Amino acid sequence: MLWGNSCGMGNRVAGNYVFIIGKRTGRRMIWFGWPGAILFLVAMAVPGARGQDSPPPDQPQDATNSRPPDDQRWNLHFQSTVLGQWAAPFPAEYSGGNSLEPHGEVKDTFSFDVTTSIRLWRGGEFFADVLTWQGYGLSKTTGLAGFPNGEAYRLGKTYPDVIVARGYLRETVPLGGGPSPGADPKAGSGGQRRLILSVGHIPVVDVFDKNAYANDPRTQFMNWAFVNNAAWDYPANSLGFSNGVSAEFDLGSWTARTGIFQDSQFANALRMDWNLLHAWSLAGELEKRHSFRGHPGAARLFGYETKAHMGNYQESLSDPQNIYANGQLGYRSKYGFGINLEQEVQKDLGAFVRLGWSDGKNQTWEFTDVDRTATAGVSLKGTRWRHAEDTVGLGVIVNGISAVHRQFLAAGGLGITVGDGALDYRSERMVEAYYNWRVAKHFQLTPDYQFAQNPAYNHARGPVNIFALRLHTEF
Repeated sequence: MLWGNSCGMGNRVAGNYVFIIGKRTGRRMIWFGWPGAILFLVAMAVPGARGQDSPPPDQPQDATNSRPPDDQRWNLHFQSTVLGQWAAPFPAEYSGGNSLEPHGEVKDTFSFDVTTSIRLWRGGEFFADVLTWQGYGLSKTTGLAGFPNGEAYRLGKTYPDVIVARGYLRETVPLGGGPSPGADPKAGSGGQRRLILSVGHIPVVDVFDKNAYANDPRTQFMNWAFVNNAAWDYPANSLGFSNGVSAEFDLGSWTARTGIFQDSQFANALRMDWNLLHAWSLAGELEKRHSFRGHPGAARLFGYETKAHMGNYQESLSDPQNIYANGQLGYRSKYGFGINLEQEVQKDLGAFVRLGWSDGKNQTWEFTDVDRTATAGVSLKGTRWRHAEDTVGLGVIVNGISAVHRQFLAAGGLGITVGDGALDYRSERMVEAYYNWRVAKHFQLTPDYQFAQNPAYNHARGPVNIFALRLHTEF
């Protein structure tokens, strides 16, 4: 529901109107008023900050992943997102330790970022991001491998917490030689040749597996499997960040990326493993940008190997009395591959596909319990109905796990996000549809619907209908 201080304002933002989102449950009212108030105060106080004497860029920039123009010394970026989500009651023959609550529930999350990039010297920049976050995902962020809220962390907070989410240096080195032969300026970098080095505290997904139509849970699809390749057990602590170094070779319409990063000391934990000789994650990606009949697109081939102090599913099955212990932990490795495609079909219509596979032998360590994934969808701008800054999206997800992973869950094992105590295995299938409505210059409101069949790969539970409302602002 939307509540304001003027009954006649409806759901528009104007004057001193403030969004307060809540849900009536009998006599109890669950309010999200203070996050809405923060959004409003920031909107009124901050018209946007940018380096002195520098013109605005041609297009909006993500301050955590964009380089300011050479004449811009620094920039400052604010964002805040409030997301309320309701899972309707659904049938379930049984429930376990990591099951989605079958009687229905409402949860909310809130985030507020202050990010900056500072040009230290020509080609050298420092990026920083201070994140305030609060809230919980449905069922403490369990019950679905393709979790429906990309703003939800495995660690929930009743009161706001503050962390340094990013703090890294980036050096851009021109490689010379001019544009690549036949390079198309519409296909990405405009033919520039350069080497980009990044080192520090950085989300790995700032560098790898990006997609123009499915990458940002604050403005696009909300499901984890749309935000990133769910079969990539990417290195990150329980809040999604790691330490490491990456290199990007930008050669016109081609880019090659590689990087090595830290893993968590324990599965999906905050603390990192400093046994760097035995615990690390290596990633590599090859990207080809192109233009098809004047419409830009990109194809990316991705691979990874992770080594961490993890358990082995087959070993766990040999000791069913201690199935929750994931066997004898040891430094083991896992690997996988991914394909990431995007293509503008028309000026206002784009499509995307992601495919992912991992070996599925050892314990899920960082992200979510997926060994096979396929996602596809479309994104349509509102130009045709005279709302060019609005976006409607529709996508489908199919997630699966390896045979030994199924046996582990059927025996009562628990993963990071799934584990019902038993298992009637089917692939997890989901559909998501959203409408991102720009209600004012800096405000976006997004109703979202997700349908999940066989949640956590279990045909004995579900299907589940999940509804969400997201309020996002940025400067």
